[in-house]
Amino acid sequence: MITLKDFIDWITASLVIISGALAGHYVALGMTPVQWAGAAAAVLGSVALAVAVRVWPMKLGVGQRQQD
Repeated sequence: MITLKDFIDWITASLVIISGALAGHYVALGMTPVQWAGAAAAVLGSVALAVAVRVWPMKLGVGQRQQD
């Protein structure tokens, strides 16, 4: 069964791949330095989001214990 945490992990990993691929595609077509900066910010933002959801602690429900 896929949990919400697994789903979010896959979505953020997909976001990193898609944003990197789109940035690389448009770089190959030719972009201005301002557009390069925007593409780099988008890729770094998606990487930061992917890291944040993996590092951020999950809220535990009633009756659940944290497993080490």
